[in-house]
Amino acid sequence: VEVLGTDVTTANKRQLTALRRQVGMVHQRINLVRELSVLTNVVHGALGRAPSPRNWIGATAKPEQRDEAMEALHRVGLAHTAGKRAEQLSGGQQQRVAIARMLMQRPKIVLADEPVAALDPHAGRAVMDMLWEITEEQNLTLVCTLHQLELARTYGSRIVALRDGNLEIDTHVSQLADHQLEGLYTANSAHQVVLEGAAR
Repeated sequence: VEVLGTDVTTANKRQLTALRRQVGMVHQRINLVRELSVLTNVVHGALGRAPSPRNWIGATAKPEQRDEAMEALHRVGLAHTAGKRAEQLSGGQQQRVAIARMLMQRPKIVLADEPVAALDPHAGRAVMDMLWEITEEQNLTLVCTLHQLELARTYGSRIVALRDGNLEIDTHVSQLADHQLEGLYTANSAHQVVLEGAAR
């Protein structure tokens, strides 16, 4: 498996650390520090860029980092919440904060693991719209795992489907036929749909 030209199965610790700094994550479980401010949570996204991560304290980040965090919050429409505690926001807002935090990492690839699973359909669509727009704007590759086939077909350019650990589908979304999806979801099967998109 190669990521950004690096074979992750043979890479050493230093190579893997450098690679992780270039891969942004948006998780299913929104891993914000609930007691900290929204701004501080976003600033923490720059941790991987810090010269000495062990001595990192988000509250003492440089002014330019805090300005960058505010720009990221503005991009996701939440600059007005910067001073609030993360726990005061709705689930959809918290996921948008997580996207802003990911932007602080300045990644080349974004991995989104079931980013809308914990959200209602309306909030989920809003988060997917935002995630897609931002990755296209910044020319980032987005790899997103979803169980909602309609979302995968709406947002994906390449669709990869796994069933019971086996590759079932790997095709461009324009070539995906309805019959290919029949039987993909069954009571006794583990299933996952991965969509990939890059800026066009």
